[in-house]
Amino acid sequence: MTMRNPKDFWSGIIYLIFGVGAFIIAREYPMGTALKMGPAYFPTILSGLLVLIGIISLVRSATQPGTPIGSYAFKGLFFVIVATLLFGILVRGAGLIIALPVLVIVSAYASIRFRWSAAVAMATGLTLFCILIFLKGLGVPLPVLGTWIVN
Repeated sequence: MTMRNPKDFWSGIIYLIFGVGAFIIAREYPMGTALKMGPAYFPTILSGLLVLIGIISLVRSATQPGTPIGSYAFKGLFFVIVATLLFGILVRGAGLIIALPVLVIVSAYASIRFRWSAAVAMATGLTLFCILIFLKGLGVPLPVLGTWIVN
């Protein structure tokens, strides 16, 4: 099999790694049935879909011509990782009202087209959306204001 499209090839490899990894982890939980799903049911279905997408990407990399992979965006990678770590550190102590805007703004800073006005607007909208959907609608037990602020 020759690689004509390196982007599809490496995307396929990543999908396969995550799909197989999720499947291996999910094997340790009870599966359940379609009517009474166990903790392994959804991860197993999702991992199967990831593996399928990975196989399709690998086949496509051999059949469709594509462009080479450009240079790595280390700045973007750095800021996305930092944003994720900051969210994990802040979410319990400061609450979602602080952690989500930090996540969005720091992640947005990874882009070469970063604009403060757009980042703040997106952070505001996503914070309101997540609070309404996840906390109020679904009842996810995360604080809007954390113990660092309300004590």
